[in-house]
Amino acid sequence: MNAIAGALPLTRLALRRDRITIPAWALGLAAFTAATTALWAADFADPADLVQETRLAAVSPGIRMLGLTSAPTVGAYAMVRNFVLLAVLAALMSVFSVVRHTRQGEETGRAELVGAAVVGRYAGLAAALTVTVVADVVLAVMLGLAFVVAGQPVAGSFTAGAAVAAVGLAFAGVAAVTTQLSTTARGASGQAAAVLGAAFLVCGIGNMAGTVDASGMYVRSAWPAWLSPIGWGQQARPFAGDHWWPLAMAVVLFAAGVGVAVWLAGRRDFGHGVLAQPAGPARAGRLLRGSAGLAWRLQTGAFLGWAAGMLGFGLIMGGLAGQITNATGAARDFYTRMGGSDVILDAYRTSILQMAGMAAAIYVVQVLLRMRAEEADGPLEPLLAASAGRSRWALSHALMAGIGATTLLLLFATGAGLAAGAVLGGPVGQVRTLILAALVQLPAVLTVGALVIVAVGLLPRFAGVLAWVGLIAAIIIGPLFGATLRLPQWVQDLSPFTHLPKAPAMPVTVAPVLTLTVVLAALTLAGLVALRRRDLALPA
Repeated sequence: MNAIAGALPLTRLALRRDRITIPAWALGLAAFTAATTALWAADFADPADLVQETRLAAVSPGIRMLGLTSAPTVGAYAMVRNFVLLAVLAALMSVFSVVRHTRQGEETGRAELVGAAVVGRYAGLAAALTVTVVADVVLAVMLGLAFVVAGQPVAGSFTAGAAVAAVGLAFAGVAAVTTQLSTTARGASGQAAAVLGAAFLVCGIGNMAGTVDASGMYVRSAWPAWLSPIGWGQQARPFAGDHWWPLAMAVVLFAAGVGVAVWLAGRRDFGHGVLAQPAGPARAGRLLRGSAGLAWRLQTGAFLGWAAGMLGFGLIMGGLAGQITNATGAARDFYTRMGGSDVILDAYRTSILQMAGMAAAIYVVQVLLRMRAEEADGPLEPLLAASAGRSRWALSHALMAGIGATTLLLLFATGAGLAAGAVLGGPVGQVRTLILAALVQLPAVLTVGALVIVAVGLLPRFAGVLAWVGLIAAIIIGPLFGATLRLPQWVQDLSPFTHLPKAPAMPVTVAPVLTLTVVLAALTLAGLVALRRRDLALPA
C-alpha cells in the first residue's frame, strides 16, 4: 500500500474540522494588523515624529529585543511593534494544527479508527502538514491585504505577510518532529513551545547585540539572530528593502522537519513517541490525592514557562523606564493616552501593567481550557468515578488559575520594579508600587477566566473558540487599543480591563474593583451550575 494512501480524504476531513479555526486565526490577526497600522499612520502624520520614534527604538536594547528597526516608515514601525507578536501567534497556530491532526488523534484513538481503513502510514502526517501550509498561506495573504487596507505599499505589505507566515511554516516543521518524539499532545506542544521560546530569546539577543548605522534608524543584527526563524522573518525587512531570500531558510527548516518526522515515524510504534513516557512512582504523594493537587500537577510545566517569561518581560519593560522619561512627541502621547496621566513615568508604568494583566489573562484561558480537554479526551471520567464531584473538579482548576495568575503578576511587577529601580533609583519603592498596582489587574483577569468556565459549562463543543475569541476581543476593545481605535465607549465598556483603575497613575477606587469581583463570582457560579446540569461529552 502507498505510504500516503488516503491522505487526500484525510486532508478534506482536517479542513472541515478547521473550517472555523483557520479563518478565525487569519481574520483576527489581519483585523488587529489593519487597525493598529491605521492607528499609527494617524498618530505619525508628522514624519518628524516617526523619525524620532524610530531612532528611540533603534538605540533601545529593550525595544530591539521585541522588534528590529529598518526605516522611518509607518509599515516598518508597525513591524517593530507587532512582528514578534504576529510571528509567535503564527507559530502557535501551526503547532496546534499539526499536533491536533497527528498526535492528538493517536492519543484519543481517532487515528486508530481511521487506520482500520485503507490509509498509509504517513497519510495523517501528510494531511496535517498540508492543512497547516494552507493555513499559513491564507494568513500571509490576509496580513498582506490588512497592510494594504491600512494604506501601506503593496510590495512591503505582502513581504510582511510572507515573513510572518514563514515563521509559522518553520514551526510546522518543528511540530512535525515533536509529534514523533512525544507520546502526548501536551508534550508535543510543550516541546515545540520550548523551541519557540528559545527562538525568541536567540533572536532577541542577536538584535540587542546588533549595531545601529550612521542614520540612527537601521539596526544590523548580530549573528545569533540568524539562528532563529523569528530572526529570518525580521531580516526580510518589509517596507525597507523587501528581501525575500531570508525566508528561504524557513522553507528549508520546514522541509528538514518533515524529513526527520517521516524518518522517525517509520521507527516508532503507533500511539507511542520516540521518547518513552517516564514511569511515575507507585504511590501518589499527599499533594496528588485531591483534585486541586492533580490540577496543579498538570499545570506545573506550563506555569514554570510562563513564570520565567513574565519575570523576563518585567525586567525588560522596567529597564526601559529611564528612556521613557525622555520621550517626547508622538511617543509621549502614546503612553500618556494609554496610561491616563500626563506624568510620563506613571503613564508608562500603568500601560505595562495593563499589558501584564492581559498576558496573565492568556495564561488563565490556557489553564481553564484544560477542563474541556480532560472532558473530551477521557481523563475526567475516572476522576469523577472517585470522590471528586464536577464542581470540586472545576473549582480546583479555577483555584490553580487564580494562584498562577496572581504569581505571574507579582513576578512581572517585581522584575519591572527591580529594573526600574536600577535605572531610576529606589528599587524597594518601585517594587512596592508596582506590586500593589499589579494586583488591581486581578479582577479583570479572573473575569476573563470566569467567562471560560461559562463557555465550558454552556457550550463545551465551542468552548475553545469562544474563549480565545472573547479574550482577543477583550484585549482589542480594552484600554490599550480601544481608545486609540476610537471605538464607542459602550464597546470599550464590554472589556473588563476598561473598568480597572489606572494604577499607579491614578488612585485606586474600590467601586469598580468590587463590581468586577461580583461579576466574576456571578459568572463562575453560572458556569458551575451549567456544568453540573448538562451531560458530559465523554469519548466513546
